[in-house]
Formats: sequence, C-alpha cells, structure tokens
Amino acid sequence: MSISPGLLTFLTDLKANNSREWFAANKGVYDLEKGKFDKLIEQLILSYSEFENMVGVERKHCSYRIYRDVRFSKNKDPYKTWFSASFSEGGRRSGFMDYYLHIEPGGKSFLGGGMYNPTPDQMAKYRQEVDYNGGALRKIVESSQFADTFGTAEGEMLQKVPKGFDPSPEDTPYIRRKQLFYWKHYTDKQLMQDDFIAQLMTDSKVMKPFLDFLNTTFFDKEPF
Repeated sequence: MSISPGLLTFLTDLKANNSREWFAANKGVYDLEKGKFDKLIEQLILSYSEFENMVGVERKHCSYRIYRDVRFSKNKDPYKTWFSASFSEGGRRSGFMDYYLHIEPGGKSFLGGGMYNPTPDQMAKYRQEVDYNGGALRKIVESSQFADTFGTAEGEMLQKVPKGFDPSPEDTPYIRRKQLFYWKHYTDKQLMQDDFIAQLMTDSKVMKPFLDFLNTTFFDKEPF
C-alpha cells in the first residue's frame, strides 16, 4: 500500500486554491482521497501493533482534521495543505511521544518524532535524565543507523547550560535543548512506491529506541 497519486494532486491544487468555495466544489475529490488515507491509517495501526501497544487504538485516535483553527493566526487559509496522522499507545491525545506522519507534496512529507512542545515538567525530567544518563540517549541518536536515517537533531536550544546542571561536554548540547526531534523526508515518488509502508516501518523501528527513551523518562513507561 502507498500514498495515492490523487491525494498529492488534490493537495497541490488545494494549496493553489485555499478557499471554502474551491473546497466545496471539490469536496467529492477530498472525500475520495480522505477515504484512501483512512484505509492507510488503519493498515499502519496494524503494522505499528507489531512493535508498539496499539490495543484499542482506532483510526479516529490517529488522524488529524484538515480544517485549520484560524482564530489566533495571521494566516487565515481555512485548510491545511497536508494530511497527517500520529501513532502511539492510546492515540494522539495520550500524551506519549509518537510517530508522526506528514504527507505534503513537493518533498515535504516526513516521518518525525520527539520533543516538539514539551511541558515544563517533561523538560525538567528530560534534563535530569540526560544529566544522570546522557550516554544512553547519545548511544541511540548518535548511532550510525539512527544518524543515517534521521540526520541531526532539530529544534530550539538554550544559549547556555541551565542553572543547576554541570554536564559533560558530550551531554551539553542535549542539556541545552528546549526541543529535540528528528525527521526523515520522503520524495513524492517514494510515497507512491508499493513498498512505502514497509520503508516507513523500517524507519519507525529505527526511531523506536529514541521514543522509548523519552516515554520512559516522562511517564516511567516500559518499552513494549
């Protein structure tokens, strides 16, 4: 199973015509492509259940709406120009760090995961864990397999080490993190290949130890 070429075409057209009038006129195309994407999500839930606890997780627990909340945004476009879903134990509202799949034409599609918007409590737990056990995190994200798949860390950093910490030079970049996430981008051609789900699962298994580290740190959750 792969991403429908029609989905990429729809999203490309939506980006050029992001209005309620255009969307209403093309609602049939949206419904068709959304249905295909929903089936992909259901397949991915089954695939993730092979190495994550997905008991009770349904499509509605993973998918995101295409409608934008424009109340507090300068960008008043009514629709997102991508499809997305996230996968974790308990679904996307569970609080667990998850596998986030973003489908957007033009090479902007990606699999991502990590600390994107951590709470103050999570940030405190993360820094304490890195201070005590930074080697465990470095062993995961600096491994050749992880680096070859996801590259270097993304996200904001503090300019200095926060007060109360005296990390080793190797751990200093991680202690300074305000965000810590990784992603792998996919070309439109890769999305449409028959082995896309297989490739996505291969990449997700590389991501898994990193998410396990965060979830254990934040929630004392044992890896599945």
